[in-house]
Amino acid sequence: MLTRRFLTVREVAELVQVSEATVRHWIKLRELRAIALGREWRIIPRDLEAFLATHETRRVAAFPDDAADGTAAMPGSQGEAAPDLPADASEPQDARRNH
Repeated sequence: MLTRRFLTVREVAELVQVSEATVRHWIKLRELRAIALGREWRIIPRDLEAFLATHETRRVAAFPDDAADGTAAMPGSQGEAAPDLPADASEPQDARRNH
């Protein structure tokens, strides 16, 4: 007897707020593990959790103003100056070749 709860493609799409086509694309790329049952796919919740964990962004230690609640102040936000770029970095690549 099965005791696991399987999620449908539709349920996964609703949970992560993407289209069903996106979920199927993840399955096709073998990024999201799924079980084929006829023409349908089923996803084990722990496999969805593992997929999401591998795609989450990591906090960057370079921003010392990170708040305890997980929010981070990014350069250029809230009046902060953006980091300095090399003088030629703002020019299009083709323009740099002409120098």
